[in-house]
Amino acid sequence: MGRAVDRHSFVTPQHKGSAVQCPSYTEQQNLTRVSEFFLVGLSDDPELQPFLFVLFLSMYLVTVLGNLLIILAVTCDSHLHTPMYFFLSNLSLADIGFTSTTVPKMIVDIQTHSRVISYAGCLTQMSFFMLFGCLDSLLLAVMAYDRFVAICHPLHYLVIMNPRLCGLLVLISLSLSLLVSQMHNSVVLKLTYFKDVEISHFFCDPSQLLSLACSDPFTNNIVMYFVGAISGFLPIAGILFSYYKIVSSVLRLPSSGGRYRAFSTCGSHLAVVCLFYGTGLGVYLSSAVSLSPRKDAVASVVYTVVTPMLNPFIYSLRNSDIKRAMRRFLSKAI
Repeated sequence: MGRAVDRHSFVTPQHKGSAVQCPSYTEQQNLTRVSEFFLVGLSDDPELQPFLFVLFLSMYLVTVLGNLLIILAVTCDSHLHTPMYFFLSNLSLADIGFTSTTVPKMIVDIQTHSRVISYAGCLTQMSFFMLFGCLDSLLLAVMAYDRFVAICHPLHYLVIMNPRLCGLLVLISLSLSLLVSQMHNSVVLKLTYFKDVEISHFFCDPSQLLSLACSDPFTNNIVMYFVGAISGFLPIAGILFSYYKIVSSVLRLPSSGGRYRAFSTCGSHLAVVCLFYGTGLGVYLSSAVSLSPRKDAVASVVYTVVTPMLNPFIYSLRNSDIKRAMRRFLSKAI
């Protein structure tokens, strides 16, 4: 199981497993770009591969089927044609895209015993990973705003959250996600030479690829800060502001029953927010202090695979409307 690169590329097979110095400008004139990368994956143990194959195939199928059920239930049940469930169906669609970006490739690699990914394939995978990851984050912020309007301005909820505004919020989220994805791609396309072709992950992780690039780190850092601001800082700030207003409004309610009902409408969203950002932040902090890239890859499984799989369960188990809609849909299908 080897990795193939161009014969005249900067990193050649004899450099396997070790990083080398970047070439000077004059040396770069006689070199061509790397054509393929090698994904290290989660484990090299041959006996563990069948278990990983069954595990990730099962998790992927559960993720896709669970999120598809939510989309179909919301689409087919007229009682769920509200802003909250409209955003939920879009979040489920983004979750399917997010997990489909990385897991199928890993499953195929395990089955075929090949971990090579082409440069174009790596770029495509990163593009969709950034797109759906950012879209997930922005949709969670939009859903927090929806809960803020529902609790703080209940009498004007349907007027404020009209279909035009809901569609516009989703369109803005998608446009910003596309902007982040394409901006990142514009930087990666300029990267021609790399210190190594071995990526210590089960997918083309953007941060790892930039760290392997022979280019000015200043430009890379600027892009990563911009990506982090749009996909991380802005959504988190919007979520925190929305829930600050929600808590302030709920605490002014005279009865404890009213406060409980108000908070219960936010329970599922809060659980998903904590799961998504908590695992993402945990992976980032662990990678900052850990010296083992393999452990970082295993930790990344939580927010790339586990979180999209659990979202349908969180919303269906805590939401009676979703459970009723799913029962009606399944009974009609059967």
